[in-house]
Amino acid sequence: MNVKTHTGQFEPEVTMWVKEEEVDGRPLTEIINEKHENVKYLAGIDIGSNVRAEPDLSKALKGATALVIVLPHQFLNGVLKNMKGHVEAGARAVTLIKGVDVKDGKISTFASLISKELGVSCSALSGANIANEVAADKYSESTLGVPSNSSEQTEDAEDHPEAKLWKPLFETPTFRIQVVEDVDGVSLCGALKNVVAMAAGFVDGLGWGDNSKAAIMRIGMLEIHDFCLEFFPGTKSTTFLVESCGVADIMTSCMGGRNRRVAMEMVKTKKSFQELEKELLNGQKLQGALTALEIHQFLDAQGVDNIKRKKKYPLFENVWKICFEGLEPERLTDNL
Repeated sequence: MNVKTHTGQFEPEVTMWVKEEEVDGRPLTEIINEKHENVKYLAGIDIGSNVRAEPDLSKALKGATALVIVLPHQFLNGVLKNMKGHVEAGARAVTLIKGVDVKDGKISTFASLISKELGVSCSALSGANIANEVAADKYSESTLGVPSNSSEQTEDAEDHPEAKLWKPLFETPTFRIQVVEDVDGVSLCGALKNVVAMAAGFVDGLGWGDNSKAAIMRIGMLEIHDFCLEFFPGTKSTTFLVESCGVADIMTSCMGGRNRRVAMEMVKTKKSFQELEKELLNGQKLQGALTALEIHQFLDAQGVDNIKRKKKYPLFENVWKICFEGLEPERLTDNL
């Protein structure tokens, strides 16, 4: 654990808020603190004896000035509401949440939502990082997006104050971190790639082969790139094209991960993603379908005439239609 390595910067004990639930008749937090393992969501991985699970959110926040926020995105608003009034002055945050917040026809990243609601600086970490592989200490890369401050622009993002906090916390010899001053770009790539991963899963379920999957990945990559630049003009093309959170994460998510898997099984079993989520994900949530719904709601609110992209975003829309409107997966390529 990096907190033990960088003793001059971090406290040695990590308090982890855990939404309490029972596993085999016992509180999950009790099991985690006894076995140093999350037996339900990350079985077989030693998370360290210095990590303490805490079911009381206000107690978990007491004294904490470095907040790492990781939870299914549909629960974030409720959690932020409960965090208010308990966050330490001067605290800083980083989000690993995949998704977007859409309300009243407006869209925002979760980093900006967290910053606004809690009054803290918030960075974002995302990349080609399937959780089980990272936990097993297999080599991977990730991208840390830090806030851009035009009045204090740093020549090297590595010198940004937020980078100096978060990179030492996360980076190891097998988990390499690159830093960019593009919080929204990193956040959006992490959210939208799950929609493309579902499209790739539909292709796999249909047995269309590698050519079709490569085409869907390319189209998906372009839709993500263009969506980011159209609706978040401060994002950078290089974040998508060069960093792990961009093309690399799309590739990984379209080859593995739960969004591709569930989409593939939707085709094979004719079941809904809600049914398969319960059967296959052991209590975890599927982010791709919900993000597709939120992107549809946002695009619909804009009106077709106000979307600048000539071909609009047909892949995003078709994934939404398959998940929520009963569109046959065979029609995934309509209007592409």
